[in-house]
Amino acid sequence: MGDVQKGLLSVIQKLKGAPEQELRIVLLGLDNAGKTTLLKCLASEEVSTITPTQGFNIKSVHSHGFKLNVWDIGGQRSIRPYWRKYLGSTDLLIYVIDSADQKRFEETGQELAELTEDESLTGVPLLVFANKQDLVTAASAAEIAEGLNLHTYRDREWQIQACSALSGEGVQDGMNWVSSQIMNRKK
Repeated sequence: MGDVQKGLLSVIQKLKGAPEQELRIVLLGLDNAGKTTLLKCLASEEVSTITPTQGFNIKSVHSHGFKLNVWDIGGQRSIRPYWRKYLGSTDLLIYVIDSADQKRFEETGQELAELTEDESLTGVPLLVFANKQDLVTAASAAEIAEGLNLHTYRDREWQIQACSALSGEGVQDGMNWVSSQIMNRKK
């Protein structure tokens, strides 16, 4: 009877398609950049009451036929030294920047540069969400890309995407890029 069940399961899987592929995504950025809001937006959850992340949040999000296990790790200065402990087996790095907090651009750029030099992230695609584009003081994605020197990143695919995690604008465009990166890596 066990063989019949296994046979039936394999027939159902073939009819349904290949089993869903799981990917590990690490979501980083300075505190108050909007990481948790972005994660809740991806999970189609309410974003009106967000509190600072103490430690980390993990959510599984289904997107484009993939199960994305997203690790949202707090961005407070006291937590940042622990970021590296979460980088192993990362398939994609999402880095969130508060586009309206121009006083912290240098700090966030330094953190991102240090992250991308970590051996665990060699060749790992990078999506930078230039968040809070709904605020009038927000720098454009192009200005942020230039300030971060993203054009110098030669060891990985990267993309900067303007967005507002609060309204959801631009988030799907970024996830479409994630999907294309995953498909390209499977080839």
